Amino acid sequence: MTNIKNKALVIGATGLVGKALVNQLQAAPEFEDITVIVRKELDEFKNYSKVQQFLLEDFLLLNDQDVSGYTHAFSCLGSTIKKAGSKQKFYAIDYEINAHFADLLQDKETHLLVVSALGANSSSIVFYNRVKGQLEDYLKTLTLTRLSIFHPSLLIGEREEQRLLESAAQKLFLSLQNIWKKPFLYKPVTAEQLAHTMVVAANTQMEAFKVYDNLAIQMTS
Repeated sequence: MTNIKNKALVIGATGLVGKALVNQLQAAPEFEDITVIVRKELDEFKNYSKVQQFLLEDFLLLNDQDVSGYTHAFSCLGSTIKKAGSKQKFYAIDYEINAHFADLLQDKETHLLVVSALGANSSSIVFYNRVKGQLEDYLKTLTLTRLSIFHPSLLIGEREEQRLLESAAQKLFLSLQNIWKKPFLYKPVTAEQLAHTMVVAANTQMEAFKVYDNLAIQMTS
């Protein structure tokens, strides 16, 4: 039995998946310390004994010292074109910040775990999927100790902002969940299922690179 305790760094901690992840990391005995990078403090995180909040208005200002000393770095950072306000702003969040975060983790003994999306493909005609795919392609070029990428389908959970497509999918899923008991690729998953898969991957993945598709997310929970 190992006595090694892990230290986690999280960006995108205030979103649907990020909050679920922080909650599960707080409960995970393998993690002794969790730093969340946020633009403003969240009261709920103040109740977590392992969590420290690092305030930073612009995540592109993260530097090498900020990300040093962690065994695991998690990115749940992502937006939509509607929420971001434009394609350019969406790209700045989903690609540029995540790429910068990963750049800083090169040549460190840190396992990077990134939430992407089902359908991510740098050749996609869909802008959202294309940006996700471009980020994945870039991450694969870096000298990272270990990389995990997660491909969830539509996510079930309470968001601060309304997303019409996801809201409709949630209603459909909740009404048919007794029928949809078996996993299938496009089945919606909860933020808690995704967060659980991320924690399991952090604790068990030995491969230098692994993609967890939506079926894996369902089966891990």
